[in-house]
Amino acid sequence: MAAIEQRMGVTLFERVGKAMALTPTGLDLLEHARAMGTAAEALRLAASGRSEAVGGVVSVSATYGAAAYFLAPLVRKLREAEPSIAIEVIATDAVSDLLRREADIAIRHVKPDQPDLIASWIREATAHFYASEDWVRVHGHPRRAEEAAHLPFVGADRSGHFLAYLRQHGLPLSEANFSCYADHSLTQWSLVRHGMGIGAMAEEIARDTPGIVRVLDEVPPVKFPIWLVTHRELRTSQRIRVVFEALAQGTASEP
Repeated sequence: MAAIEQRMGVTLFERVGKAMALTPTGLDLLEHARAMGTAAEALRLAASGRSEAVGGVVSVSATYGAAAYFLAPLVRKLREAEPSIAIEVIATDAVSDLLRREADIAIRHVKPDQPDLIASWIREATAHFYASEDWVRVHGHPRRAEEAAHLPFVGADRSGHFLAYLRQHGLPLSEANFSCYADHSLTQWSLVRHGMGIGAMAEEIARDTPGIVRVLDEVPPVKFPIWLVTHRELRTSQRIRVVFEALAQGTASEP
């Protein structure tokens, strides 16, 4: 930073206590620096998109559940078909920013609205409510929504968003119903498996989980879309196009 200040002949930062703060000149130049960073990122995207080499690394972002249960077998198949391509799996329940290359491809449950992104609708997935076999032995097997009013659930957050969603889905719940919380989807599922309460999970994952029982059978299933997303420039990259098409084909049908 000192070299940049010397080259430009201006002071960009000043020390305030133990921290560094922008000077008025630095603030004036901040938007220009941001524009330069955006332009540099666009140049890198364009260059990556024009690469015709099949080999290399492709990063794929997905939720923890999708990464662990859906992506793993697809990565193995892709590796067998294209041994020169290595897949970097980025497991996160946050939405990765494809425009800043946090990932080359993302599996999402909402359609992105950025014009520079290409989104391919794959299919609609289904989730139900589940509890452990031990939990059912203690609490019985609830089937109707009204039976959930006094039963423990595993919460996803303490902000009230998850509770509001469950209420909109017809479950008469309050904060008192939550025995615990976890914002990590696989941690939620582990808590359900260990008898902490009822939780929702994609039926493909629940089907392959031993010791789990579907409950609230008469409550409508949760439906959510699966989108495959990449940057428009990256569709011209051979290796990313190969991975995108393989993932689209592999996720189009239920595991």
